[in-house]
Amino acid sequence: MTMIGILRLTFCEQDFWIKVYWMKNTTLKMFLERDGAFSQVVLAESKERPGELVAVKCIDKRALKGKEDSLENEIRVLRKLNHSNIVQLKETYEDKQKVYLVMELVTGGELFDRIVEKGSYTEKDASALIRQILEAVDYMHCQGVVHRDLKPENLLYYNQDPDSKIMISDFGLSKMEDSGVMATACGTPGYVAPEVLSQKPYGKAVDVWSIGVIAYILLCGYPPFYDENDANLFAQIVKGDFEFDSPYWDDISDSAKDFITHLICVNPNKRYTCKQALAHPWISGNAASDKNIHGSVSEQLKKNFYKTKWKQAYNAAAVVHQMKKLAVGKSHQHSTEDNDKNCINPSTGINHSDVNKPLNNLNSINTKNTNSNNNSNNSKNSNSVNNSNSNNSSTEVASSATLNDVKAPIKTPIADRT
Repeated sequence: MTMIGILRLTFCEQDFWIKVYWMKNTTLKMFLERDGAFSQVVLAESKERPGELVAVKCIDKRALKGKEDSLENEIRVLRKLNHSNIVQLKETYEDKQKVYLVMELVTGGELFDRIVEKGSYTEKDASALIRQILEAVDYMHCQGVVHRDLKPENLLYYNQDPDSKIMISDFGLSKMEDSGVMATACGTPGYVAPEVLSQKPYGKAVDVWSIGVIAYILLCGYPPFYDENDANLFAQIVKGDFEFDSPYWDDISDSAKDFITHLICVNPNKRYTCKQALAHPWISGNAASDKNIHGSVSEQLKKNFYKTKWKQAYNAAAVVHQMKKLAVGKSHQHSTEDNDKNCINPSTGINHSDVNKPLNNLNSINTKNTNSNNNSNNSKNSNSVNNSNSNNSSTEVASSATLNDVKAPIKTPIADRT
């Protein structure tokens, strides 16, 4: 009887590589499982279809003990999805030692790398990228799937062609809507929606927020939310506290800013759906500018995303725990007044200083302009170039985190963006 029999994996009595694929002795990625054990993604060639190359994730069954449900969920989701912009699960196998996920091979590299390498880059290019992502996520949502960890590292080019399509990968944290209420704190800090941090039930809208953050970065080269302190970062996100900073946004169209404002909207009920976003003039019309912004965007991408080539993987539960510790620690060191100004409420995710304000103020903040410029600028101007914190580390609960040249964004001080 197979270990994950309900998924109907093909069981190989012989060695997997002898029976099904030729291993190419090329490791594509290493994954760190939650218990610290590693799994491996390798390049392989089909024996039945010579010349067909695939990526095979090899998962040690010893690392799966007690976590079988997580793998089952990921496989169920991938088997349900069939879209040209989503990395496809081709086959699943297992032998006595390992489970093998045979995936479509994607060779074009990461999103930001391609942008930096380009000689020209415009709003229209960014719009075309976001349109592909929106179409794939809209399809995903129609299938009842929420990705929950959309970020640049999970957006890959299909091949090296200049006009290659973009692919969404890594469904380790994805969830089927019909599998129950989603309330787990998971995702990647910096891209996660405010309702997740507030520990409220959430749904498809969390993916749209993440796309809004990605669109923001694509147009300026740095993230909308950044702080060295996790609690302050989360406070920014919960309040939708971001700006279109000058001079980096001076040449960006009003349509692009309007589009982003409708995606990075604190109230999930007012946030655009994927279909609404696809109908926006910046996506469906001719509102996107054709001015070359490659110089400024690529410079900021290199400053903010290329400083750190590694990241620390940790559980979202640990982030919430850290928030609680920060609140407790500060209460011992500072007065209650200071604590209220600087800490996130660990049970609500709301800044203590906002507790006595009407809640609808939190849910209807105009994200186009911040109403706390001084506090925002102080946090955004923090000198963080040499910081190797976990603000944008992958917050993994249900699956593994890639350790392959991950670029954790470090927001460069405004004064240094010249």
